[in-house]
Amino acid sequence: MTAWIARERLELERQATLKRLASLTGSFDAVVAASRHTNADDEHDPEGATIAFERAQVGVLVQQAEQHLQEIDIAIERLHAGTYGTCERCRGPIGERRLAARPVARTCITCAA
Repeated sequence: MTAWIARERLELERQATLKRLASLTGSFDAVVAASRHTNADDEHDPEGATIAFERAQVGVLVQQAEQHLQEIDIAIERLHAGTYGTCERCRGPIGERRLAARPVARTCITCAA
């Protein structure tokens, strides 16, 4: 895979993750705002547990998107350093199909297993 193709893949992945993060952040803010207008007593409010669950669920999705963004940035750093596509464990090549499916992969499929 050429560096140009890898860079394009990573940049597309980064843009998609930023869009997802913006959407999730908006959803999280909406859930938090909705909870301000409800009874804070989750134990006695049948809607309280639902709002708390939604807030927790969206919060986890935001954390996952932020972590994926960090992984993309690390992959871009590896690309600039000339180590992108090289397994961090065995130093062998990471297969094209693996990088196509998971552009942030740090290990070959054998080492990942």
